[in-house]
Amino acid sequence: MNFSVRSPMLAVIFLAGASDLGGVSAFGAPAAAQSATMVHIANFTFSPPTLTVRPGTTVTWVNDDDIPHTVVATDGSFKSKVLDTGDRFSFTFAKTGQFGYFCSLHPHMTAKVVVRA
Repeated sequence: MNFSVRSPMLAVIFLAGASDLGGVSAFGAPAAAQSATMVHIANFTFSPPTLTVRPGTTVTWVNDDDIPHTVVATDGSFKSKVLDTGDRFSFTFAKTGQFGYFCSLHPHMTAKVVVRA
């Protein structure tokens, strides 16, 4: 694609729109939510126990424990397979709300993801 910019101001607006400007695009719209966040499973706990993210964020759970675990939403919105040591499970949170989850193999293991705009 070949185009020229005749005005330096237009060049600045074009370049600014192509980058992240501290959470707001050059046109005043919110920038994209963070792309990924990790939750670690170790010692029969989810860490962090409460994670706050923006809509559109992909959360990845990693089993750092030496025994299998699962990640199951209390509302049924997501469910992992059994995760062995080193296995990962990811889910993208599209809407706002609070999403509690637990390990179906060890139900005392609970945590939640809070999704806020």
